[in-house]
Amino acid sequence: MARLFGTDGVRGVAGRDLTAELAMDLSVAAAHVLGDAGAFAATGQKRPVAVVGRDPRASGEFLEAAVVAGLASSGVDVLRLGVLPTPAVAHLTAALGADLGIMLSASHNPAPDNGIKFVARGGFKLSDAVEDEIERRLGEEWNRPVGSAVGRVRDAYGEADRYISHLLTTVDGSLDGLNVVVDCAHGAAHTVAPEALVRAGARVEAIGARPDGLNINNGYGSTHLDKLQQVVVSRGADLGIAYDGDADRCLAVDHTGQIVDGDRIMAVLAADMKARGALSGDTVVATVMSNLGFKLAMREAGIGVIETSVGDRYVLERMKADGYNLGGEQSGHVIMLDHATTGDGLLTSLHLLSVVARSGRSLRELAGVMTPLPQVLINVKDVDKGKAAVPALVAAVGEAEAELGETGRVLIRPSGTEPMIRVMVEAASEEQATQVADRLAEVVRTSCV
Repeated sequence: MARLFGTDGVRGVAGRDLTAELAMDLSVAAAHVLGDAGAFAATGQKRPVAVVGRDPRASGEFLEAAVVAGLASSGVDVLRLGVLPTPAVAHLTAALGADLGIMLSASHNPAPDNGIKFVARGGFKLSDAVEDEIERRLGEEWNRPVGSAVGRVRDAYGEADRYISHLLTTVDGSLDGLNVVVDCAHGAAHTVAPEALVRAGARVEAIGARPDGLNINNGYGSTHLDKLQQVVVSRGADLGIAYDGDADRCLAVDHTGQIVDGDRIMAVLAADMKARGALSGDTVVATVMSNLGFKLAMREAGIGVIETSVGDRYVLERMKADGYNLGGEQSGHVIMLDHATTGDGLLTSLHLLSVVARSGRSLRELAGVMTPLPQVLINVKDVDKGKAAVPALVAAVGEAEAELGETGRVLIRPSGTEPMIRVMVEAASEEQATQVADRLAEVVRTSCV
């Protein structure tokens, strides 16, 4: 049977794959694993507490009801946070001393999808082992609390201000004088992001900030940057920021409309933190998908780069294990471990804007610290992803790496969820990257069947 948990919680089409029944069962199992609800009920100790947040998807309404019912019926007190970003739920799990947090969101996916993400005590994402334990305990027999032992439910919508206030304490100085356009993807950040930036001193125009439950990520947000580019240029703004549906990541646009991706954002933040003596070990943690231009720029700046597998959870694990405080992905998931337990798009954007304001330099100039190398990605579908290391492909990769030398690289990566092998090539020119990627993709097609 396929594993229920994916790379970021349990996700699927709401009402079909992710049903109310499954949401309730998952919350019951999570209460037992993360909140020790059964033990609390048996000993008469203080009940465990859970916080629950969601993005504005219509399906989030019935899924929230199911999750809250499952938790309360397990003897867990529930604080309903309402519509808030994923990192806000993570922060409030820690700040309120909750035993677990649950976020209902499918991030950058379209409105029909939804997902359930769990957060452990302290606000950190779950390990694979804990997710497996929750899945194992789905549908198990349990002693159901009754009477005064059942959990109580109350609304805690005002806790959004606690999250915003925390974010504002992490940045030095004011954003006074900056004209910023923010694209909220009609998602979870549609109120807190504009408010936080205004309170930080920026002049803000918000787009994608009118969610109706069905328009999340529809033509707006970090996966659809054209509208943000147009508005930034037409308004003569200093820059633009785009969040995804649950605002755990962000991308930026400079005043000319050029995109500043996660690698460039990390490069700007890393250089600034190193200059201030705030970058732990003068090192940043990135994934194997980060552009080679990022690594070259960091080397030039005297900053080390440690690579992990793709996924912000692997970045976070390495940061925690080795004591680093900055890491992230090209997609815009940036983790600032001094201030947050997970990737936080709003936190990232505030710090990026702070560098612009303090330096007096434009984002375009600051992002020039890194020159991205042309990158070509080909997804070769309907192949045996278990054959990604067959001799013919290994030999072809070796030849390609010899051809590219130090000005390029090759990455062959099996998909984690589909019968597909990803071929990524970086080179000094777009033409060379395309030629090498096409050649390797053909080897995959003929050798990995």
